[in-house]
Amino acid sequence: MARILVTGGLGVVGTWLVRELRERHHDVISCDLAHQPDEVAFGLHGDLREPRYARCDIGEFRQLARLFEHFGRFDYVFHCAAEFGRWNGEDFYETLWRTNVIGTKHLLRLQESQRFRLVHFSSSEVYGDYPHLMVEHITDEVEIKQLNDYAMSKWVNEMQIRNAIAQHGVESVVVRLFNTYGPGEHYSPYRSVNCRFLYCALHGLPWTVYRGHARTSTFLADTIRTVANLVEHFKPGETYNIGGDQLHTIEELSDLVLKVTGASPTLVRYADAEPLTTKVKLVDTSKAVRDLGHRSTYSLEEGLRLTADWMRQVYKLSK
Repeated sequence: MARILVTGGLGVVGTWLVRELRERHHDVISCDLAHQPDEVAFGLHGDLREPRYARCDIGEFRQLARLFEHFGRFDYVFHCAAEFGRWNGEDFYETLWRTNVIGTKHLLRLQESQRFRLVHFSSSEVYGDYPHLMVEHITDEVEIKQLNDYAMSKWVNEMQIRNAIAQHGVESVVVRLFNTYGPGEHYSPYRSVNCRFLYCALHGLPWTVYRGHARTSTFLADTIRTVANLVEHFKPGETYNIGGDQLHTIEELSDLVLKVTGASPTLVRYADAEPLTTKVKLVDTSKAVRDLGHRSTYSLEEGLRLTADWMRQVYKLSK
C-alpha cells in the first residue's frame, strides 16, 4: 500500500483517480480549491477523526506546504491540478500561468525535501504543430511550436520537471493525455469537444464542427486504469502518451454524437479548420502499452453512449 496525494482531486481525472487508487487499497489524500465534507480543518478543531481532503490552492506555497506539514510524507504525488484547455487559457491566462507553472514549481520545491515520486499530468497539446505520428521522444528531436498558452504552460511544466531531475535527483514521470472524456465531466464551454457536443445534442443546442481536424478519444476508465498502474510500474524519468487506438475526424465524432443522442442533424454547423489548433493528433501509445498495460476497452460509440446516459441523469433529461 502506498501513501498518495492527488492534486486537483475534484477534477474530472482527479475524481476518477482517487476512487481507483482507493479501490486498490492505497492511502489517498486529495486536494483542490473547494471546501468538502471530508476536509481537514487547519485552524480550528475539526469534526472528523481522519480527514482525507484539504482545500489547497497550489499557486499559494504556504497552503501547499501546510498540507504536507499536516499529513506528513507521501510516497507518490499525482499532480492533476491545472487550468485546462486552450480557450480557458486564453480567457483566464493569469490563472493559467499562476496555477500551471508557479503551482507546479511550488510542488517541485517541496519534492526536493520530501523526495516523493511525482506523476505529472501533461497534455497532447505539447506536440503543437507536429504533423506526424506523435511519439514521446519527438519533442526532444524536433523543434515544435506550441499553439496556445495552455500548450505552452504544459511544455514549461515538462521542462521544469526535467530541470528538477537534473538538479536534485528527484524521481518523476510525465503522462501526456489525449482527449480524455467520460462520465464526471460536467459541461462548460471550455471542456473537451466530446463533452460539449454531447451536452449540446442533449439540450437541443447548435454546435460547430471544424473540418480538417482528427483525434483519438480516450475513455476515462481506460486512462485512469493505466495511470494508476504507475504505482507498481514507476520508471523514473519516463514520459508516456495515454491515448485511444482509433483516429477519428471531428465530423465522425459529431455523427456518432447524433447517433447516440438521437439529436437532429440540423443542430450541426460546419466551419473551416480552427486556427492555432493542431489538425491531426496521431498518437503512438506503444510505450504505455508495454510498461503500463494500457489498452482501449471502450469504442468511441460505447464511450459516448455511456457519457450521454450519465449526462441525462445529472441534468435530469428524459431519454
